[in-house]
Amino acid sequence: MPRANRRRPDPPPRGALGRGVDRTVHAADGSWVVRELRGDTSTKTYRCPGCAQDIPPGVPHLVVWPSVGTFSPGDGASERRHWHAACFAARGRRGPR
Repeated sequence: MPRANRRRPDPPPRGALGRGVDRTVHAADGSWVVRELRGDTSTKTYRCPGCAQDIPPGVPHLVVWPSVGTFSPGDGASERRHWHAACFAARGRRGPR
């Protein structure tokens, strides 16, 4: 008896080339939308709010913004922050800089 063909599950959606897939992180300090960026797509230097150090071009990092609030493509640039992944993960264990 032949085997029945089974459809494979669809892979998770991918963002545009160079952009990560957005995910929502729920924590004690609120809900955040987190996008992982590969280093090869960044062209600017950013300041990490967790450690107050520079994130130079070419370094993988996170772009984070509140999931609830005034964020929209037009006016949300002021709410987005670029974080080192370790600094964002440790944000509840250290004070603001």
